[in-house]
Amino acid sequence: MRSIGEMARDSGLSVSALRFYDGAGVFGPARVDPQTGYRWYAQEQLADARLIARLRRVGMPLADISRVLTADPAQARRTLDGHLRRLEDGLSDARRELSTVRTLLDQRENPMNPTRLTVPAPELAAALDAVRFAASTEAALAGVLLELEPDALRLVATDRYRLAVSQAPATGLTGPTASAIAPTAFVDELRALLDGDGDTELVIDGDRLTATTAAGRRVTGERIDQDYPDYRRMLRLEPTHQLPVDTAALRRTLGSGATRSMVRSQDGTACEVSVLTVTPDGSLGIADEDTEGPRIGVNREFLLEALAAGGRDQLVLELGGPVAPLAIRFPDRQDTFSLLMPTALS
Repeated sequence: MRSIGEMARDSGLSVSALRFYDGAGVFGPARVDPQTGYRWYAQEQLADARLIARLRRVGMPLADISRVLTADPAQARRTLDGHLRRLEDGLSDARRELSTVRTLLDQRENPMNPTRLTVPAPELAAALDAVRFAASTEAALAGVLLELEPDALRLVATDRYRLAVSQAPATGLTGPTASAIAPTAFVDELRALLDGDGDTELVIDGDRLTATTAAGRRVTGERIDQDYPDYRRMLRLEPTHQLPVDTAALRRTLGSGATRSMVRSQDGTACEVSVLTVTPDGSLGIADEDTEGPRIGVNREFLLEALAAGGRDQLVLELGGPVAPLAIRFPDRQDTFSLLMPTALS
């Protein structure tokens, strides 16, 4: 048997870490002396302790570590793969943020270097329609985030209860990659001009935003000088159910189905909540008090708006549980979707 000090020395875990993992139910000693309370570890536990030390060095959460230790080999490997994907996503986010910082530093040195991007008008109109419904009325978020990249324009809108993301193909980027929060007034005026074909040029020049259509009509505005929420961390969902839905049929079901009248705790706003469930045959349904299985509360008005913004006859709903965001996706596009935060059911 090994004392806790010996196990700490040989495994790479500290004594306090071993005590913590014992208290958390992840990794306990083989025996605890009933008189002294000393922890004693078996020789065969050393391999698991060293495994825990390695997993903690790469930042794996405790729940996943416990799963690796107790699951069958196939499930353990899936857990490792999932954590590796999260690490790679985090590295991509870090690179993106550092790239943005470099761009901001470049703009300090070259303040007169605007960013220009050309976007086909029909694709820009569709992208605006897909996100506009989620824009907030709060001053800091009352707009649509525009991210100008070499081959795409990404648009994001959120009011903290829902999030919508879309993308339009683009060409002709000049200047550094750039992003700006376009006020909703600018967005709405621009959308009203996109009634035909041709290209639209977007320009971010310091605090100034300009959009010019193929017909020469122009919209100008000032960017909102705020940091936008880190929306990318919301995008790494692992849904438990992916359900193809007929949009019109779901709208009818929501319109006729039972709802709960609730008040949002965050701001005191009253709303009607539909309680969604997955039926035994794997389809989406409206739950009642006697329904067994998953029960996910969602603001009915928000869900109806998201379905309308999709503009498709068929969509895919992704459910991850009562506290995970509900995703509404296009079946043929991974770059356009919306997320709705669930409503807690009391």
